[in-house]
Amino acid sequence: MQVAKSRASREALARRILIDTALPLSGLIVLMTLIVWAGIRAGLAPLSRLRRLVEDRHPNDLNPIRMTAAPAEVHALVMALNSLLASVRRNVEAQKRFISDAAHQLRTPLAGVKSQAELALEAAQEPQLRARLERVRASAMRSAHLVNQLLTLARAEPESAMKQGQVPVPVGPLARELTAEMVPRALQMGVDLGCDELESPEGDGRADTDLVVIGNPLLLREALVNLIDNAMRYAGRGSIVTVRTRREGEQVVIEVEDNGPGIPTADHARVFERFVRGSNDGTGCGLGLAIVREIILQHGGSVSLYNVVPHGLRVRVSLPVRART
Repeated sequence: MQVAKSRASREALARRILIDTALPLSGLIVLMTLIVWAGIRAGLAPLSRLRRLVEDRHPNDLNPIRMTAAPAEVHALVMALNSLLASVRRNVEAQKRFISDAAHQLRTPLAGVKSQAELALEAAQEPQLRARLERVRASAMRSAHLVNQLLTLARAEPESAMKQGQVPVPVGPLARELTAEMVPRALQMGVDLGCDELESPEGDGRADTDLVVIGNPLLLREALVNLIDNAMRYAGRGSIVTVRTRREGEQVVIEVEDNGPGIPTADHARVFERFVRGSNDGTGCGLGLAIVREIILQHGGSVSLYNVVPHGLRVRVSLPVRART
């Protein structure tokens, strides 16, 4: 007996079998993919949290990383990172203590060298001897200035700054007081130092002397002293240095401008690095602007440099105004 069947019917049957099989398999594949993706995502979630914790940390933040809900492997990684951070923290603190202790120990002998050089200058008669003693005195003064700058920089570090009190600081009186204190030194250096009190933005004709910021008065004082000192040192004899304060929106602006040789625009960012000097002239040690930047950043502000036409430099510091209560 022979039985015949058409090819069309066989193909239709094969299509039905394929459709009945492919649809459930496709759905199963999609479902399994979602399950596997969700499982991998949940398994890697602690690593993602750890990555965010590391990425969001401030470069100076060496505190331990805290993670509670994480697999044992991730906990082991966190413990290794915390051990590394603790080691780095100890090394940094040891370096800071060394710099601070060394600076403190150097202040007394340097003051003695300076005093002895001045006494020897008064007694010396020979021109060659006086020239050598003058170089010794200048070296002692520059070394003492470097020691004081290192101590200021240590106080301006984030860990030290956070331990100091934050109080309202009136910027206008502070600028006038420091300018007046530094006038005798400016006269000795042949620099015309002055303070401009710009009118308030309300246009009522009075000086904007009630500008107040929240910060550490000693550190803000050090920042402004360094700005004025840098301007007088590098502008040179016969120059004019002007200190200005005013308010722009929600910012208190402090500017120190001179008509000295200035700094090339290409070096504006580099001079904020430690021990980098914008000019070979002057007697600075390359820490003034680094100290200013560290202090201003700790107070939530910014500092920038601008060239003055035809020549000169303007240093602009912006600090947030104290919120009104």
